[in-house]
Amino acid sequence: MGSHPINLALRFLLELSALISVGMWAWRQNDGWLKYVLAIGIPLVLAAIWGTFNVPNDPSRSGAAPVVTPGVIRLAIELGIFALATWALHDMGWTKAGLAFGVIVLLHYAVSYDRVMWLIAR
Repeated sequence: MGSHPINLALRFLLELSALISVGMWAWRQNDGWLKYVLAIGIPLVLAAIWGTFNVPNDPSRSGAAPVVTPGVIRLAIELGIFALATWALHDMGWTKAGLAFGVIVLLHYAVSYDRVMWLIAR
């Protein structure tokens, strides 16, 4: 179920890229000390959300679910963070990078259709 090691590695890289992209966007939103808070804080909050709200026994993750979450909500969280990162790249003027990132995310979910269906069924 979408748990091939290469697919898991791709998803991990996409998750890291999303957090970095949002952090870079946040850095550019302020010239003062607040840019440090935003650039570190927003990705940390997103990472905490990503790691906390899970579907129990998701075989593509650790299986742990600190906050039990319906599969559709989990899928919405993932897609929402990826969409935010895609928008952040575009907003920084890196439209082609944002488009490429968004397409790779969509391809990843297409390849992981079994996990998507599993999440929807939960």
